[in-house]
Amino acid sequence: MKLFSSFSSRRILVGLLSAACFALMVQPVPAADQKPTIPIIVKDTTSFFWQIVLSGARKAGKDLGVTVPELGAQSESDINGQISILENAVSEKPAAIVIAPTQFKALGKPIDEAAKKCKIIGIDSAADSKAFTSFLQTDNVQGGRVAADGLAAAIEAKYGKPEGGVALITSIPGVGSLDQRAKGFKEEIAAKYPGLKLVADKVADGMATTALNIMTDLITANPNLRGVFASNLIMAQGAGQAIAENKVADKIKLVGFDSDNKLVKLLSDGNITALVVQDPYRMGYEGVKTALAASKGEQVPATVDTGVNLITKENMNSARSQELLNPKVK
Repeated sequence: MKLFSSFSSRRILVGLLSAACFALMVQPVPAADQKPTIPIIVKDTTSFFWQIVLSGARKAGKDLGVTVPELGAQSESDINGQISILENAVSEKPAAIVIAPTQFKALGKPIDEAAKKCKIIGIDSAADSKAFTSFLQTDNVQGGRVAADGLAAAIEAKYGKPEGGVALITSIPGVGSLDQRAKGFKEEIAAKYPGLKLVADKVADGMATTALNIMTDLITANPNLRGVFASNLIMAQGAGQAIAENKVADKIKLVGFDSDNKLVKLLSDGNITALVVQDPYRMGYEGVKTALAASKGEQVPATVDTGVNLITKENMNSARSQELLNPKVK
């Protein structure tokens, strides 16, 4: 009986050890990198404006311990490209996604679908969707009003009164942020400056050369033109070049939107009268920060206004203006 008992005990002991080893084998091995992933999808990875946004998102990733894939098409007009990027990002099962929708209507349904899988944080431009957990953007209607006020002030300084013909140049049709800027500009002109008349409302194709041609045609066709609002960076580049080439900066005042080295040079040279500047670095940083909070189930604000500033040749060297005009892109 003792022999049998000893043998049975050994069998039980071996069985227990085997079970323990198996249990250890099937325990999940901790991943080497437990950081949450939050992709940021911008409109155009080649644009200086969007590089600043990405720089802010990158810094947030470092500060908050988040992996932030930097995604986007090569042009703001590549709407299908951005939709594909969004779908691929969702398939990777991220904690959340930050996106600047390229086009209002086209991105609506893709964002609706994406939001069924993860939290979606919008930045910069709106889309035809109610699925955003939070939206961080410039008040673009207010940006248009600021542009109108800046243009009126420049025309008054030159001609004594804010009166005469003005024009609007928009980059691409159907872009939420641009439509809102145009709305604010037109409303402010109509409400506050009855002497200013909108003589041309031009929509381009997102190319600086098209803006150059539009501005050149406006100069030729409207000898009494006194001011122009170019509602994004690319349009301001082309319009500013046309002002410089035709040597009409003293006669026609140009207000642009956003900034890069070319626009800062045009502003410094006097070919651009003023720039309405956003805070893209904050947009990228706060976008990732908000996305991380939302992914954890924390309450986040539905909307965040990231602000606009009017920068002229007179105030461009102030500390705040330099912070916005020459951000450190790392």
